[in-house]
This record gives sequence, C-alpha cells and structure tokens, in this order.
Amino acid sequence: MNKWKRSARIVDMTRQLIQHPHRLIPLSTFAERYDTAKSSISEDLTIIHEVMSATGQGGLETLAGAAGGVRYIPGMDRKTAEEVMRVLCRELSNPDRILPGGFLYMSDLLGQPVLLRDIGQIWASVFAKKQVNAVVTVETKGIPLALAAAMHLGVPVAIVRQGNRVTEGSVVTVNTVSGSSRRIRTLSLSRRSLKEGSRVLIIDDFMKAGGTIRGMIDLLSEFQAEVVGAGVLVESAAQERLVENVVSLAKIKSIDEKKRTVDVQLGNLFEKGWEIG
Repeated sequence: MNKWKRSARIVDMTRQLIQHPHRLIPLSTFAERYDTAKSSISEDLTIIHEVMSATGQGGLETLAGAAGGVRYIPGMDRKTAEEVMRVLCRELSNPDRILPGGFLYMSDLLGQPVLLRDIGQIWASVFAKKQVNAVVTVETKGIPLALAAAMHLGVPVAIVRQGNRVTEGSVVTVNTVSGSSRRIRTLSLSRRSLKEGSRVLIIDDFMKAGGTIRGMIDLLSEFQAEVVGAGVLVESAAQERLVENVVSLAKIKSIDEKKRTVDVQLGNLFEKGWEIG
C-alpha cells in the first residue's frame, strides 16, 4: 500500500499485536511501516485498546521512554469466561462420558480449536501478571491445553515425558507416586527444553489428588525453576490433596458409575472469585 488510511492501519496493527502477545513492539516500528507520525500511531493504539477493553479481550500496555513501546496483553472478562465454562460443564455432565474409575472422556473436546483458544485466553487472563517464561505440561492430553495457554502468553512449551526417550537427549528424571493409585511413575524432562531459573506455569487436563503436578514441581526444582502457577481444566473430588493453590476451570462434584450420573460445575477459579482480566 502506498498510503495507509487510518482504518487500514488499525486493522493491521491489531493483527500484529494479537499475533505477538506480550511482545514489546516499539512505536517507531509502526511509524516506519505506515510512514506516519508517532502521535498518530498513539491515537490509533488508544482506539484499539478501548475496543479490546470494552469487548473483554484484554488490552494494550504502553511503556514510555526510548526503550518503550506497546504490547498486547490477552484477556477475557469474567462473564465471557463463565459462559465458556458453563457450556463445557454441561457437555462434561453427559453420562455417556463416564469412564471406569471416576474419569470422564475428554479427548474429543481437547481437539476443538475454538474451545482451546478460549481456554488458553482464560489462562492468559489468570496468569498475565506472573511474568511466565514457559508453560510446562505432561504428555499427552495436557499438550493442547498447554499450547493454547502458551500461545496467548507468548512463551514456549516444555513437555514432561513419562519415562525416557533417546530423542530427548540428556534428561532430568524423578520418581513420583500417584496420589490416587499410589503407583510409582517416572517423569523426565529434557535439559534442552527448559532454561534454568525459568518462571514456569504448569497446565494439565485433569487432577485427582495432584500426584502428577507434585511430581512436575519436584522435577522443575532440578532446573531451579520457579513455579508461579498451576492450572487444570478439570479437578475431581479427592479426600487427599498433594498440592495446593491449583486453579481449576471445572470440577466434578459427583459421579456415579452405577446410576450413570455425573455433575460437573464451575471450578475453584470462579468459586474463590479469582480475578480475571
């Protein structure tokens, strides 16, 4: 384009900001791209921020000074987040999803792009201020959830494996005990997949007693990593918890395999009034 109109600039800037969440973009980058004064760029960014805030989609953060710029902080307002999760809770309450052992079939849901996008945006809202450097999950069902969160946070994903693989190179390994079955499991993480001292967010699909998350926390301590938060899509009722302060989006209140009934409600994120956005 020879000359960018304001409407075109706003569309293009919005696209770039959304594609690169949490990345600081200097105003000079936009000014040079559109051959426009920084003052005009600032006015455009104000419009973008106002629309994002009004629609509950996060907002822009501006840093002043020579090294400053603007970055997009993804978010979702509480009302929208509750609507997303209430729909999911109704779907999970379908008795046809009951599996032996008090589990629910969720694999089909973890393959829905729109749902994953919304869940990732919720996680980005909850942990936006935690200065996350990496999202960590355990194979395999936690991977799409972790990736969705990481995309909105603008950080990489590190995958903890159950056992060792030659393709991982040098690994750190720990043994952990499942909180529900009391079985010993081996968790390993490639040394190349996570920088030491990282600020880590743990994301997983399901938690019963929390043995897997406990094991990941122990494993991450070997990397001198700081676990700044942990979230699960669904938590199940358990008499014993091996970890605390895990944020859940949905919670299994009751499940009866014989009567084929299940009740899934909003998780502790909404029960405890966690701040969103």
